[in-house]
Amino acid sequence: MILSSAPAAFPGAWLLALAAVAAYVMAAFPGRAEGLRLPTALGVGVLLHALLLVLDISGLGSPTGGARLGFGPVVSLTVWLVLAVHTLESRLVPQPSVRRVLALLGAAAVLLAWALPGEPQALTGTPWAPLHWVLGVGSYGLFGAAVLHATMLDAAETRMRRRTGGPPSAFGMPLLQLERLTFRFVEAGFVVLSAALILGAMTTTHWQWTHKTVFSLLGWAVIGALLAGRKLQGWRGRRATRWLYAGALLLLLAYAGSRFVMQFVLGRPLD
Repeated sequence: MILSSAPAAFPGAWLLALAAVAAYVMAAFPGRAEGLRLPTALGVGVLLHALLLVLDISGLGSPTGGARLGFGPVVSLTVWLVLAVHTLESRLVPQPSVRRVLALLGAAAVLLAWALPGEPQALTGTPWAPLHWVLGVGSYGLFGAAVLHATMLDAAETRMRRRTGGPPSAFGMPLLQLERLTFRFVEAGFVVLSAALILGAMTTTHWQWTHKTVFSLLGWAVIGALLAGRKLQGWRGRRATRWLYAGALLLLLAYAGSRFVMQFVLGRPLD
């Protein structure tokens, strides 16, 4: 599903990786020119990070072709998708403190994908496989963005309990607007994930109850229960965000976790 910035794939990829890490670090620690350099450096880091992924998707420079799939790349692309959503959103609502955290996560993700790229795999199988991968990746990014906004929502509610007065807001955004935005991401992610699961079930030739399948279905069920509880019972606040965190964790275990266990704990080939 996710492709890595592995040294064997493109000879100059390590230079792009170092440049991306440098841009992310500059965004996290901008110095005096914070207002000018922070968004610019973060945008450069996101673009370089994306270029690394594109190079791997194309297989440019790889002698065997195919893609490198592994634990590091899964985490790397998930973080990049969250960063991309934040970069677009921050044009409307500047969030410098959130940017710093995401910039450090971006740098760590690039280094992780570089250190743990996984093994090359040929792009074979059903012709619907690329669409299935795209839908899976898209759901990862949407749920990652939902988790980011949910943590902001929880932090704002905690601050509200500790102080009184002033309008309820979080990082320059009204709480109700932040809550609506959070669950818009959840709803969109659920739809995309459902499409990925349905397509996978319809196109697979040998159905197996693998770790990835089990955790994906569990994550889908938890998110579905969250949306049902919110619609029917009016779930809000920490009760809703805890369900979101649980579902997102199950989905992370479904792919990134199974990759880590297969690749590093069991030493078995990736599926």
